[in-house]
Amino acid sequence: MIKLKRAYDEATKNDGFRVLVDRLWPRGISKEKAHLNLWMKDIAPSTTLRKWFKHDPKKWLGFQEKYKKELMKNKELIEQLKEYEKKHKILTLVYAAKDTEHNEAVILLDLLK
Repeated sequence: MIKLKRAYDEATKNDGFRVLVDRLWPRGISKEKAHLNLWMKDIAPSTTLRKWFKHDPKKWLGFQEKYKKELMKNKELIEQLKEYEKKHKILTLVYAAKDTEHNEAVILLDLLK
């Protein structure tokens, strides 16, 4: 099972293996409060793509396409996430974005299904 959760939402034991999928650390969150098992910076969108997107829903389709192309260059990272799910049964992709529908974790979840 793979779940999505904002870094600002309280971690629970039902989250299983928690992986931060943002390139930047969530502002105002301590490492203790984050309760992360892993921070996969390299699976996050490139800085160039992140700055282009700016979480603008109007750019969502273009962002999805560009981010998936970036991910195809790093397929081993997708495989790593699949292995974590297999090993831990529950994998939670943690992200900081306020928009719960237009962020990289949503795209990753779709690719991992």
